[in-house]
This record gives sequence, structure tokens and C-alpha cells, in this order.
Amino acid sequence: MHVRLIAAATLPAVSGAAIYNRTIADNLRALGHTVDLTTDTAAAPAGIVMLVDGSALPAMSLADLPGAVALVHHPLSLENSPPDLTMKRRETELFAAVRHIVTTSQQTADRLVADFAVPAETITPIVPGLDALPRCPGTGGPTCQILCLAQLIPRKGQDVLLRALSRLFDLDWHLTIAGGENDPVYANGLRALAEELNIARHVTFHPEATGEALEALWRNTDLFALTSHYEGYGMVWAEALRRGLPVVATNTGAVPTLIGPNAGVVCAPGDVEQLSRALRRLIFDPALRRDMAEEAWQAGQALPSWRDQAEKLAAALVPA
Repeated sequence: MHVRLIAAATLPAVSGAAIYNRTIADNLRALGHTVDLTTDTAAAPAGIVMLVDGSALPAMSLADLPGAVALVHHPLSLENSPPDLTMKRRETELFAAVRHIVTTSQQTADRLVADFAVPAETITPIVPGLDALPRCPGTGGPTCQILCLAQLIPRKGQDVLLRALSRLFDLDWHLTIAGGENDPVYANGLRALAEELNIARHVTFHPEATGEALEALWRNTDLFALTSHYEGYGMVWAEALRRGLPVVATNTGAVPTLIGPNAGVVCAPGDVEQLSRALRRLIFDPALRRDMAEEAWQAGQALPSWRDQAEKLAAALVPA
């Protein structure tokens, strides 16, 4: 099978969507398929399966989509709050035009059915896979090292995390916020907020990291925290579980089914008080973190591999 996977040129290279696209493409190739990753939105020649990432869908012509499959990480219209109604109408048209839709979580599939009038039988959920990853043993030091790894954009809610931690002035913690500054205004606002809350000495802003620099961040972590307002799946939480780290998350997307009650805590998006109470328990009690780390490790090992998910995608791309 020859697949043309189309994504928008503006899709950040280290976003969950971009990582999913690259990794699933590599695994499809390992299965013997040909995959072209491109930003060219022109219709694919006959005999080539056109798989269109949701980031590129708005730029597509409706006339080119009847034979295509859409890959929806989450609807673009839900990227911000309140939802973009103009984009929602456009996406509703686009979703109706493709022959099939692949989502990266069951929750996104359910959302398309409920809010975008997509027939359930035309959707195949295929969650991200994971490679084998080294276990994070924790630092063992007196300071609870917290890692927040995500793009610096409002949807990721790093400001909520800062506000929650600022209440814990009596505890020994340090937060590393790492990620691309895709929204410089928001990123600068986070630094200003840390100063305003008088916690700047407890917070390190780390640039976007890959390779060994990224592995070093994971190794120096006792607790992973991300307080997104909205996610389709939440690949980085799954990676934290795979690495054996207790997690702090928000009740959004696939998170409630991904994170068991003994592997971390799940709070309501934007609820600073609830989040602060949860963080207090975990920072104060290293034994609780160790117990949750073991549960996280066990849960992480049960998550699917990328090869498994590539096989599912290949089957979903074959025309009925």
C-alpha cells in the first residue's frame, strides 16, 4: 500500500500530533508499506491512499476528499475556549466529505459523533503506541522534582500549575517547564507569573528538548504534571506512565481511562484549589510517590506498541 500522509506545515515538530504522524509512518514502512509525509494538499494520484491529518484538513478542497481518510487528533475548533464556531462548521463539512476517519482516542471519536454528526461506523480509534522506554527511578533527593513537558500554549494550562504550586510555599519542590514557545506572549506571561507569585526561584524554563537532553529531563524527575484544559489523548502522560512516573493530570480526553487511580491524580481542568491539594499530598509523601510510581510502571507496560497500532491503521486504510 502507498500512503500519502498530509499535515499542515504549521504543525509543531514536537507536538503529539507530529510525533504520532512520524512514528506511525515509520512503523507502516517497517510493515512494508510506502509512506510519503508531505504538506502538499493536492489530491493524490490514483492508487495512493490519501491520509489527511486534521491540521491540514481546512486547506483541502472538498472535491478531493471523498476517497481520503482523515486522521483526527482532536478537532481544531476545540483548540481554544470558547470553541471556534466558524471552524466547527468547516470541520463538520470536511468530516462528512471523507470516506473514513481515524481518531487517536475513543473520546475524540465520541466527540465527533456527538458534536459533528459523524456516523460512528465511519470512525476507527487508534491510540498512540509506545516504544520500550527506560524506567525513571526518581531522584531520591529531598526536593520533589516536577516535570511539565508540553508546548507553551494556553491550552496546556501551565499557568494553572504555577498558581497551584505557589500555594505550597512550605514544601520542598522544583518545577521544570520544558517545551517549544509556540505562543511567545503566553510563554513570557508564564515567566512573569512565576515572578508575580514569588516562585521564580523554584521554576526552571527549559527550551524544547530532544535526544539526550530530553532523556536527562526525564531522569531528573520524581513527578510528572500537565494541567491541560483540553486534549484528545495525551501522549506525554502515557509516556510518563511507561517510564514509571506518578502523574498529575486533568480530566480531559482519554485521561480518565489512561490513568488509573493508583498511578496518579486527575483533577478538573482549571481547578487551582483541587490541583494544589493533590500536589501537596504527592510532594509531601515520597512513599506515596513510590507506590504510585510502581502502579504507573505496571500500567505503562500494558499500553500498546507502535507496531500494533500501525497494523491497525493499515487495516483501516484499506477501502471497504
